[in-house]
Amino acid sequence: MPTRPDPAIPAPATIAAAAPRQAAGGALSLLLLGALMLLTTAWGARAETTVSHGYSFLGDLKYPADFAHLDYVNPDAPKGGEIAIANQTGSFDSFNPYARKGVSATLASIGIERLMTGTADEIGSAYCLICETLEYPDDLAWVIFTLRPEARFADGTPVTAEDVVFTHNLFMEQGLPSYRASVKRVIAGAEALDARRVKFTFVEDSPLRERIGTAGATPVMSRAWMSARDYRLDETNIEPIMGSGPYQLDSFKINERIVYRRNPDYWGEDLPINIGRNNFDTIRVEYFADANAAFEGFKAGAYTFRDENSSKQWATGYDFPALEKGWVVKATLPDGTMAPGQAFVMNMRREKFRDIRVREAIGLMFNFEWSNKTLFYGLYARINSFEENSYLAAEGLPSPEELALLEPLADQLPAGVLTEPAVMAPTSRARQFDRRNAAAASALLDEAGWKVGADGIRRNAAGETLRIEFLERSPAFDRIINPYVENLKRIGVDAVLNRVDNAQYIDRRYAFDYDIITDNLSFGYEPGGNLEQMFGSREMEKSVFNSAGVADPAVDALIAAVRAARTKPELVTAVKALDRTLRAIRFWVPQWYKDVHTVAYFDMFDHPETLPPYDLGYLDFWWFDAERYAALKAAGALN
Repeated sequence: MPTRPDPAIPAPATIAAAAPRQAAGGALSLLLLGALMLLTTAWGARAETTVSHGYSFLGDLKYPADFAHLDYVNPDAPKGGEIAIANQTGSFDSFNPYARKGVSATLASIGIERLMTGTADEIGSAYCLICETLEYPDDLAWVIFTLRPEARFADGTPVTAEDVVFTHNLFMEQGLPSYRASVKRVIAGAEALDARRVKFTFVEDSPLRERIGTAGATPVMSRAWMSARDYRLDETNIEPIMGSGPYQLDSFKINERIVYRRNPDYWGEDLPINIGRNNFDTIRVEYFADANAAFEGFKAGAYTFRDENSSKQWATGYDFPALEKGWVVKATLPDGTMAPGQAFVMNMRREKFRDIRVREAIGLMFNFEWSNKTLFYGLYARINSFEENSYLAAEGLPSPEELALLEPLADQLPAGVLTEPAVMAPTSRARQFDRRNAAAASALLDEAGWKVGADGIRRNAAGETLRIEFLERSPAFDRIINPYVENLKRIGVDAVLNRVDNAQYIDRRYAFDYDIITDNLSFGYEPGGNLEQMFGSREMEKSVFNSAGVADPAVDALIAAVRAARTKPELVTAVKALDRTLRAIRFWVPQWYKDVHTVAYFDMFDHPETLPPYDLGYLDFWWFDAERYAALKAAGALN
């Protein structure tokens, strides 16, 4: 059934990450951290510094300074054509992807580049993009980026160190509060040394692992362009920010479509990091009111590529004429990424969810096994961990290394973290309503003071009903949530599904005005500052990424341990300890995932034979076949 990133809510600002490429509805993020080889520079006391084309804290860079192109691209991929995708949420009112207000357009940040970028076949490595080199000392007290002399914004003006400093300062003044707070705990300041060199100085006690990655992930905007318009990052704006990237906005019609066009004068076209990429002349986004309308649009040829997230559609819907005639390809492609951490998330800012017994009871009443068999056609596996489908997921009893982190926090941890196996999602029997789980859930609610009255509704001592609203915007979730609601009602919970339009959903989401929503809570492979935004106490009332309202001293301590990790084993241990602790708090009801991409597209696209593990890359390194397109057009396959 549905799996999705939220296109209207930017990915948690893992500030030590630079997204290699933004897919439709979201963006993948890879951390930029570390230390490379040491070179000696003759200055002062002959301080040792590193000068490099890339950066990795926990391992070696895969690509040397003289690499010709990324291993997973086709360096001879032709340029041209169009790929068209869908947005299924119905609306947008802004091209400013950084504002907390409004509904941002799909791919609104496509034209904005960062100093460094990641790749789709490495974890934790990043390479210079706008920068040509980076230099840093042994103690990582600072980093100097030397910008490429050829780097240009879309209007042809050069990208300068002053633009980098301006953008950093702008985010510190107008960016999301949680982002500002996270960056300020790492970066003390930025200064332009000359036109091409910018220096970031780091806070003395900040995590070493996050320093250079945080600076390298800085988006870069034109000071002149932004200042001339008094463009604010904290306000909606229908004018897109001018960047230096390969694509810029071509045209749009509110709530109908957006077209991004490849800049024929893109400055970075011939960089090794970009060879074989950015192949489409245009990327078109078609807007639909909901998922059903979007699927009908695809069948009719209104758009040309679909990353299918509905198991029902995948199992039963692909029998339309375009597929039968061979015009559409239906493919299952490998996906090496961890599960998205998708879950029903309870808002613990609300009093009724502050009792762990209530949260556990609600979790018991979602029947995944029945849903997977009856609704999902057996296509999914259950998520148990925030790091599901990766080596970072906590398993069984805590290891001795985990216990060394957890035992000093013993009096602050949820029951069982130290002595019991990591919490797993509850299992259910084949029928929709599992009486065994219902009995356990009812006992928990009774203990928590929510007693069933004569009318069958649970109330507390003050006479308040246990009313729980599932806030949703996609009709695709109706058939999943409605049985869940029915199960909860049968044990006396006054549960309802409230499906609202996208604009109202975003407004309520940002205002924390919800009981339960669906969110993606995966940490990522090398988490850092994003954890404070997602689960930290300091930003709980400000961070839109902390959807559960987590504010827990043990979690804060474990986040600090993750951020302080300086070796891969230390990182793995700290992440597992955090994972098992958060799972024991039971603020989420884990949903589902699959370890393949299920895609359908009109047969006019090609991709490299071997895809990289961490990105499907259909907007990145796929390409257009003009002859096959002409054949489809002649056959009447496309609108």
